[in-house]
Amino acid sequence: MDRLTRREFARRAGGLGLAAGLASGRVLGANERVSLGFIGVGNRGEQLLNAFLTHADAAPTALCDVYRPYLEFAAAAVRKVRVEPRTFHDFRQILELPDIDAVIIATPDHWHAIQFIDACRAGKDVYVEKPLALTIAEGRRMVEVAEATKRITLMGVQRRSAPAVQKAVQVIRSGGIGKVTFARCYHVQNEMPLGIGPAADGEPPPGLDWDLWLGPAPRVPYNANRCHYKFRWFWDYSGGQLTNFGTHYLDVIQWALGQDAPRRIAALGGKFVVPDNREIPDTLEVTWLYDGPALVTFTQINANGAAVAPEGDMIEFRGTLGALYTGYGGFQVIPEKLQTYPFPTRNPLDRKVPSGTFTKIEPMEVEGSIRDADHARHFLDCVKSRAQTNCDVRTGHRSTTATLLGNIALKANALLAWDAKAERVTNVPEANRYLSYEYRAPWKLG
Repeated sequence: MDRLTRREFARRAGGLGLAAGLASGRVLGANERVSLGFIGVGNRGEQLLNAFLTHADAAPTALCDVYRPYLEFAAAAVRKVRVEPRTFHDFRQILELPDIDAVIIATPDHWHAIQFIDACRAGKDVYVEKPLALTIAEGRRMVEVAEATKRITLMGVQRRSAPAVQKAVQVIRSGGIGKVTFARCYHVQNEMPLGIGPAADGEPPPGLDWDLWLGPAPRVPYNANRCHYKFRWFWDYSGGQLTNFGTHYLDVIQWALGQDAPRRIAALGGKFVVPDNREIPDTLEVTWLYDGPALVTFTQINANGAAVAPEGDMIEFRGTLGALYTGYGGFQVIPEKLQTYPFPTRNPLDRKVPSGTFTKIEPMEVEGSIRDADHARHFLDCVKSRAQTNCDVRTGHRSTTATLLGNIALKANALLAWDAKAERVTNVPEANRYLSYEYRAPWKLG
């Protein structure tokens, strides 16, 4: 397919009013299929494609990827269970199609904002993978455009659609473990001894459009470690595992605490030991202070210590009556033993015998799982009903922002004070330069 320029795309789309007006005129019935365009079908994109294919009313009629082998693999998967999909090289070709109701964006993080905004302006509803954006300024603009165009939007945090996680949040918000003053989450994945390995610059593999893969990111030679899933270890395309996994965790934590923005942020970490060409830290600790008050921490250990968390990830809430632990969907509540007497002073003259301890809550264990298919089902239902999703772009922006602020604190080497309404760092003005970056021409944030 010939590649479209942004000017040509705008001309063909006919501007915001025409494009959005045409798409919004199609009202879907409860049993009608939703015509979907998939932008990015490798790795996470393939997983989402499979999730939507479990639903009979999902029609993946158009697929797009800048890497031809991924595109051919995905088309074959759709062909087995649905009609022959149309395939495209440039995402803007999908946005031109008047019969596409919604798009699924599963590209690297640095592409999310442009593709999301262009899709909204083309009148498409949007499912976008987490993290919502590469920068806070991008996320804010995505919120503005989505709300102006009245699109249905959903960020890919599948825990929002997991019944056991919903129940865990309900337990916390209803005071089931008392007043929560501390929450902790961590991502542990032992990558020793080679990490992502050494990789020299070279020529891109056949079928990959490296220039279009880079898009708004700086032009650099092709390097295998910068592409496909490994892009998450480079600042130009990702915020690392803090934004990749951390957005999942911070979304649940903010949801459970009834908060949407921290007041203070601090971070320490770096590339301590893994011998590869990554830029992202292999060891990281981030701390956020929320109103409540509540302290939240994220620990990332990629160099050692996999035995700390057998499941690889965990979220922990500490309340005055007990603790709640959740991993891959299920959760467990462990009651705290409360003293019937003031904390001992160890005064040698005070020989009164403490009267004992008691618990006010019962232990609880709930099994559950996190399924991509459940989140896909939720999106399809909301596209049809026009109801707000359980993690629309505004909510997703707030959850992603918390993680991005952790990286900003690390880069600025400072304790940050955050004004969530103005979306500015107030005590370290120079840190605000990390809120956005200059796109490589000709790409612009619409």
